Amino acid sequence: MTRTWQISTATDAVRARIATARTAAAYGVPPLERTRLSTALGTHLRHCVAKGGTWTVTLQVPEADVDAGTLRITVAPVHDPQGGGEPAWRMSVLCPGAGVSPEPEPEPEVGDDAAALAEALLGADEDTAVVLERLAEQEDLVAFHREELHQTNQGVLALHADLDTAWRAQREAFAAERAARTEAEEARRRLRFLADASTLLTTSLNHEEILRRLPGLLVPRYADRVDVWLFDHEGDRHRPTPHPAAAVLAARTGRPQYAADHPGDLPGVDDQPPSALDPGRPLLCVPLLARRTPLGVLTLTPPGARWDPDDAVMLIELARRASVALDNARRFEHNRDIAETLQRALLTDLPTTPGLRLAARYMPATHGLNIGGDWYDAFRQPDGSLITVIGDVTGHGLHAAVMMSQLRTALRAYAVDGGSPGRLLTRLHVFLHHLQPDLFATAVIARFSPDDPTVTWAAAGHPPPVLRLPDGRVHVLDAKPGAMLGIPLRQEIEDHTVRLSPGATLALYTDGLVERRALGIDPGIDRLATALGAFDPAELDADLDGSADRLLGPLLSDSERDDDVCLLLCHIDSAAGGEPDRIPAGVDHLR
Repeated sequence: MTRTWQISTATDAVRARIATARTAAAYGVPPLERTRLSTALGTHLRHCVAKGGTWTVTLQVPEADVDAGTLRITVAPVHDPQGGGEPAWRMSVLCPGAGVSPEPEPEPEVGDDAAALAEALLGADEDTAVVLERLAEQEDLVAFHREELHQTNQGVLALHADLDTAWRAQREAFAAERAARTEAEEARRRLRFLADASTLLTTSLNHEEILRRLPGLLVPRYADRVDVWLFDHEGDRHRPTPHPAAAVLAARTGRPQYAADHPGDLPGVDDQPPSALDPGRPLLCVPLLARRTPLGVLTLTPPGARWDPDDAVMLIELARRASVALDNARRFEHNRDIAETLQRALLTDLPTTPGLRLAARYMPATHGLNIGGDWYDAFRQPDGSLITVIGDVTGHGLHAAVMMSQLRTALRAYAVDGGSPGRLLTRLHVFLHHLQPDLFATAVIARFSPDDPTVTWAAAGHPPPVLRLPDGRVHVLDAKPGAMLGIPLRQEIEDHTVRLSPGATLALYTDGLVERRALGIDPGIDRLATALGAFDPAELDADLDGSADRLLGPLLSDSERDDDVCLLLCHIDSAAGGEPDRIPAGVDHLR
């Protein structure tokens, strides 16, 4: 359905506006939408009246057979010279409850009377009053929510402030944790370096090797240059080469010194002016002290502009450990020189006997003082017999060497009274038990009688002699050995005799030649027997000393030995003549 009005005066405009508002109310348009429609239409109609001319207002309402529709209004100028080609104005409003078409109301009668016009306008603006009332309610609601929002904003601001404070505290905690972790890592790195460096320095007992290792440990990470000034053995601290004044002061005071054109701020270190020898570089001079005795001064230049204080503390500790390593090395070298001198003094010049050749070899262990309790000896008894002996005192070092010397001297003294090898070992057993109850020894003695093609031997806890026959067969003489010398046990050590023929060789040795920690002693004795049996008789006759060296070669192929090695070869000349060898019962036949 369509309704149309002609607008040329204000009265026409009022009539059309009032009719439109009433029609919208009849079709169920909500008050807010009706107010918007009336306001917009009134504004446009005022424009039309002000502009002049004739205008047409067309109102289209929904049909009666639809549940909802659209109410459309159009304002367009009538085409006359006053229209000026003004475009049409349109507006649409939804009618949610159209239902049935209401009865059309009569056109409101509004004359030129101002009172009647005002009454009609007030009646048409009832919706505006409803909207204003609802607007007031909304304003109150908005004010209420504004206050709530303000309170919420204040809470949010406070929460943000708390979160910001917590974030700052957390950031500071994280920064402190990272700093602590970094510091702990640096501390672990320094401790690990100290442990590794200490191990490297203390594994050597050669002070020259320690001095060579120091620069490799410190350059380039902790020092750009390393100089070690060691005093000589007499304690003279003056060398032909000049040394920084800070190094001399460190040697005199025993305190670390830092020489530079700026304070070092290093804990436990005294600051000094820059060195005249090298004024452009800082110097850290650390005294090397061992048992409160000055050994020298370690002078370092930093890898950069200066040292970190913690690194300086670590370097001072490393210097202390290097001092201990150097002192131990020097003491060891001193004791080694004494031990080697004593060892050389105790080695026997082998006697010369017609028809019998002797060759001896002594090799110290590759670890320790290079001296132990292994010893050999050969001397004559008053009846012309030749005593050969090889023994081993438990332990190493000067104490073992001294006890070995006493046993050697006691054996020679007992041999003057005569006596068989078993009798001599028995007397040595008693002597050692009363002289040094906590020390033990092993030994084997072989006696060669003149004009008698036999050898008598006795063993006390010692590896058995090995006998090579002229035909290359090898036997181990292990019949009924005695126990170790010096143990708390009364014993009488027995003698054993075997006949020898020209070309036979008897090998006496210590356990360092045949015993290996992982294999035991029996495989080593087998290797000795095999190596001895491989010699040619003529080779043994011609060069017994060279044969001893060649015998040691395959048996000592490993360069590291934990024990001393002693070997004594006794060879009967092939030209001596005699009967074939006969091995007594009970002797192990290896080959």
